[in-house]
Amino acid sequence: MTLGEARHWVFDMDGTLTVAVHDFALIRRELDIPAEDDILHHLAALPAEAASRKRAWLLDHERELARASRPAVGAVALVRALCERGCRLGILTRNAHELALVTLKAIGLDDCFAADDILGRDEAPPKPHPGGLLHLAERWGVAPGALVMVGDHRMDLQCARAAGAHALLVNLPENPWPEWSDGFVRDCAEVLAGLGS
Repeated sequence: MTLGEARHWVFDMDGTLTVAVHDFALIRRELDIPAEDDILHHLAALPAEAASRKRAWLLDHERELARASRPAVGAVALVRALCERGCRLGILTRNAHELALVTLKAIGLDDCFAADDILGRDEAPPKPHPGGLLHLAERWGVAPGALVMVGDHRMDLQCARAAGAHALLVNLPENPWPEWSDGFVRDCAEVLAGLGS
């Protein structure tokens, strides 16, 4: 399948459709999470009261980031072009669903994604688990191999591979994970250029 033939696209949010702004070291410091720990997995392992308090802080922190979101290079034009082609579009993010909606509104793409096609950390297991992609494939009535997962991190690529979907890496100066990616481009503008007519 070429990019031009793909009709089912799933995007990571932060760092893929938006300019990356999360300071994960700061978040870990504020929440007293060891530097080597995954933030979401760490919070999931805490006792309920501590987890609830830390999740509330994280949600407030990320809400401010979401409101100030800026689109990544070429992201708006790519998503709009895919909409015009009649493609199914989804979001699979480790962020909260409500904040994905805020982010999409901030970057002017809130009309391009159905709310049920936006999966956050409470609607699907966090990437790299393939559950979110498998859910979207089932919802859309296609095989996972019909999906293109676009992301900026190894977790996005591993998620795609685990689901049997295609993986496309964007917004990095080089590809540090070639074994996980079906393709590597500088930004979403290059993806759009690669779609052909």
